[in-house]
Amino acid sequence: MKLIIQIPCYNEAGTLAIALAALPRKVSGFDSVEWLIVDDGSSDDTVKVARENGVDHVVRHTRNQGLARAFMTGLEACLHLRADVIVNTDADNQYNANDIPALTAPIVANQADIVVGARPIEAIEHFSPVKKMLQKLGSWVVRVASKTDIPDATSGFRAISRTAAQNLTVFSSYTYTLETIIQAGQKNMSITSVPIRVNGDLRPSRLVKSISSYVTRSVVTIVRIFIIYRPFRFFGTIGAILFGAGLLIGLRFMWKYVGGEGGGHIQSLILAAVLLVMGFQTLLVAFLADLLAANRKLIEDVRFRLRDDKGVNAVLDHSIDHDMQSVPPSDDIAA
Repeated sequence: MKLIIQIPCYNEAGTLAIALAALPRKVSGFDSVEWLIVDDGSSDDTVKVARENGVDHVVRHTRNQGLARAFMTGLEACLHLRADVIVNTDADNQYNANDIPALTAPIVANQADIVVGARPIEAIEHFSPVKKMLQKLGSWVVRVASKTDIPDATSGFRAISRTAAQNLTVFSSYTYTLETIIQAGQKNMSITSVPIRVNGDLRPSRLVKSISSYVTRSVVTIVRIFIIYRPFRFFGTIGAILFGAGLLIGLRFMWKYVGGEGGGHIQSLILAAVLLVMGFQTLLVAFLADLLAANRKLIEDVRFRLRDDKGVNAVLDHSIDHDMQSVPPSDDIAA
């Protein structure tokens, strides 16, 4: 079996060598362990540092496309390289690489398709109380949406089987962490978590530039995830609330009207009519969205079969230990 450890990178020359020095070359259950980085349009010496520190494969974006796109590009490249299991970690050495065997063990034992490393959130000193609260809230929302029991949904330290990687498709451009767990739950993949350790903070988070920005983008991401993966429930709930409110206000007007007081409550009749129309239209949208979701699932099934049968075209700029080979542009990987 082959394990590939992938690291999405964007201007990580300052910390990448530290993260690479901690990565293992031998992991129980695997015949070979390879390293791969995804250079997401870095303008510093990230690629040079990677080569100097023994990275086996470098996949490059010509411009910065964001963490979620870099993650998916890495998966595509690992599938092309015939990885049986893929471990994703960060270039800032946030996660303790000594926990990689524990992370991959459930997959090696055929007990899980995806394993997420659960950080000791409360014990992480550089996490502010607000960030800890948001981490817990986000994880709770993901558990509800995915019907899984993952305590740390925002952790990027995770192991993914080949079959699971072939099934994953990330729509968000901000982060892959929440969406991939919800997809796993929707597609009945076996997903679990194991406790992992973390290292000291080497640099500020790139995703959390400010609490307000993090909250806004996280809320947008979560709402978008609900719309994509639970469209009928999302629009159906809104439609039912609007229609129910209109019906109650309409019944109130009818009661007043029968009692001879309808003349002073025309505003209630207008409001009831507006709410009933809005509710009915939203319920129609719920049915249309559900049909679109079914079509998306069919497309994802076709995508899975194409990945399984033909593989994917990847741009691999091998390290100095390998001969350079002619390959297509890297943007083709994530297209």
